[in-house]
Amino acid sequence: MQTKPHLQSIVILISGGGSNMAAIVRAAQKEAWDTHYGAQVVAVISNKPDAGGLRLAREHGISTAVLEHGAYGCRDDFDQALAAAVARYDQPNRPALVVLAGFMRILTPGFVAQHAGRLLNIHPSLLPAFTGLHTHQRAIDAGCKYAGATVHQVSAELDAGAILEQSVVPVMPGDTGQTLAARVLATEHTIYPRAIRNWLAAQARA
Repeated sequence: MQTKPHLQSIVILISGGGSNMAAIVRAAQKEAWDTHYGAQVVAVISNKPDAGGLRLAREHGISTAVLEHGAYGCRDDFDQALAAAVARYDQPNRPALVVLAGFMRILTPGFVAQHAGRLLNIHPSLLPAFTGLHTHQRAIDAGCKYAGATVHQVSAELDAGAILEQSVVPVMPGDTGQTLAARVLATEHTIYPRAIRNWLAAQARA
């Protein structure tokens, strides 16, 4: 996909099937983000060559790239290459918005600082509770009555950036980590596009 001049570029980073990525792309097209907010999804980058989301992106005519993290000597080298790949889509005076959608890598402080204020992530818990992994089973084990997901700005501290959107899902009797995860994921597909749309709208007003 060719970037239209002066549009805000959105670059999505994935590692797997890309269901959140697909929800974002559908919302961008349905809601005409290019017309209303001056933005478009221009690229999907994965650290895994077999990520199913790459095929979905290509079906929508979106540019794709693969940077296998195992091919780099250290995290800093990988993140420098990733930053260079993202920078290809920067517009004059409008660096790309970087959206993590199931990107299973912890980014270095240098990458986070370089993209500060324009780096978003979604986490499958009601932050600040249950940062890190295995969030759904941990919520069940803790006896939580509610779980959910959080869209947040990425900061140098893991899952600690400013909260932009949250969804709330009841924990049902008999829930497993898998059943709870499926219900939370369905809400992620709503709140992530909404958070991005609100971010774009705020940038357009600035």
